[in-house]
Amino acid sequence: MIFGIAWFAMMWFGLMMVVLVAAVVFILRRKDDASDETETTTPQQQNEARQQVLEKVKGMHAAAEGLRGRARIKALRQYMDSMSDGLELASEIRPPANHAPKGEWVIAPGAKPGRRILYIHGGSWIAGSAKSHRVITDRLSRLANACVFAIDYRLMPENRYLDGIIDCQAGYRWLLENGPDGIAPADFVVIAGDSAGGSHTLGLIAWIRDQGLQQPNAAIALSPSTELMLTSLSSRANLKTDAMLGPTVKKLSRVPLPLLWWGTVLGMRVLPTSPMASPLRGKLHGLPPTLIHVSESELLLENAQRYVEKAQAAGSPVEVKTWPDMVHVWHLFAPLLPEAEEAFEHIGEFLARVESNPAP
Repeated sequence: MIFGIAWFAMMWFGLMMVVLVAAVVFILRRKDDASDETETTTPQQQNEARQQVLEKVKGMHAAAEGLRGRARIKALRQYMDSMSDGLELASEIRPPANHAPKGEWVIAPGAKPGRRILYIHGGSWIAGSAKSHRVITDRLSRLANACVFAIDYRLMPENRYLDGIIDCQAGYRWLLENGPDGIAPADFVVIAGDSAGGSHTLGLIAWIRDQGLQQPNAAIALSPSTELMLTSLSSRANLKTDAMLGPTVKKLSRVPLPLLWWGTVLGMRVLPTSPMASPLRGKLHGLPPTLIHVSESELLLENAQRYVEKAQAAGSPVEVKTWPDMVHVWHLFAPLLPEAEEAFEHIGEFLARVESNPAP
């Protein structure tokens, strides 16, 4: 029973991420096909695009329909990875050298090898990959003039949640001394991630502090999960406005909390109270400049704001920027949605500000 609840929770979150990426590619391809339209997007077109996204988020559940267990996860992963097929990217996709962490380099024209970003993808820790998130990594490489290493950390359930964290830690150590052309020190380092990867990002910067390693110049977390404590599910704000996560949380709220809590423990093999799984529960002093983006309509808003408030109270330069009426990780909708373009512009401004005011 408890295992079933844990799988139910993880499967639904994974499926929602797949649906989101599917909607991204569907709309981007539709935009590419409409060659006779002007580049200017009217308010009506923006509303139509948003509606198409919402319809896809609500309706595209067929990727793993009728499948269970490992077969369901396999289908989710394959479908999610296929979403980057056919996308036109400005960046070169390059495999890492031998003995490097699993992943890929995403290198925009003019990107400097000494400027590096470690990107940690989302997907509820059970799906997603470097390939599935090329929309974001391509854009980050361009705006930061940096080489992005998108890491393929180990996923559940065949691996422990902790294994994924270990991979991200090893990836950061490696990135400090290795660029796309081989061994070379980094001049400028950023850690970034979305959703589940945003959680790993926030956990990683705290671990770096505790290990006494060279800190990244900045960190970026897009719609991050900051806590896995599943309390008060049915009373969460934005339960009705979060088109992606709302239906999942509504279903989970019907499960008795003790069973849900222990199901999470057994399924992820880590206590939800651990700072590794819930960065909000950790010590948040001494962190690098950190930017969090979150939608005002999503369920993760409150916990993201709590994280920022706690970090700021501890003296860390952590800030949050919110957007109204956006889906979870709306950055994947660039260049279609103006709000996605605005989000990337804001990231560029944040990084420029960090470089102009380096930490002592």
